[in-house]
Amino acid sequence: MLTLHGFSASNYYNIVKHCLLYKGVEFTENLVYPGAPELLAVSPAGKVPALTTANGTALSESSVLVEYIEDAYPQTPLLPADPEQRALVRQVMKVAELYLELAGRRLLPAVLANAPVADGVKEEVRATLDKGAASLARLAAFSPWVCGADMTLADIYLRYALAMPKLVGPSQLQWDVLQAVPGLAEWDARMAEEAVSKQVDADQQANMTEFMEYVSAAIQRGK
Repeated sequence: MLTLHGFSASNYYNIVKHCLLYKGVEFTENLVYPGAPELLAVSPAGKVPALTTANGTALSESSVLVEYIEDAYPQTPLLPADPEQRALVRQVMKVAELYLELAGRRLLPAVLANAPVADGVKEEVRATLDKGAASLARLAAFSPWVCGADMTLADIYLRYALAMPKLVGPSQLQWDVLQAVPGLAEWDARMAEEAVSKQVDADQQANMTEFMEYVSAAIQRGK
């Protein structure tokens, strides 16, 4: 059986978890936070998430994990059969990660730890987020899913990548990503009503208090 290592407050962890649940793949969860020695045993960079396969192979990096899951468990596919359509799905995934999630993450310390952020950094983040929103507006069909009639990895990746700009945008930039892309707010609400999304969200909420205690302790250790 697969083992998913990480914690439910992590959006990258939840990308992989959502894929596993959607496909009906059996797995166990191992609660572990960054910095733990046991995480380094399965993730070379000590990052969440990581996955131990049924054969005992340790894998990490969320994009690698979802591709592995798609290859190893092709039932209920999350990538189209057509190579060009598969590439379009991966293009949305890349845009979501590079221009929305990672850009917004730069402002996370301001939200979690009330750390000061230079105006120049905020300007850079906003410019990248605007690029991501414009790219998504050009790529997404929202008919009803991101790339068309079927749910794909693009939907799952985008849902959890949006967590970061949704968190930091209003408070730090006075900007709402859901309003920046036509059709995104309606799609986001539709995704939230999916049974798997509700399960992942409930687990995330249940983990949040413990995760914030971990963050607080890490901040204190760094002082």
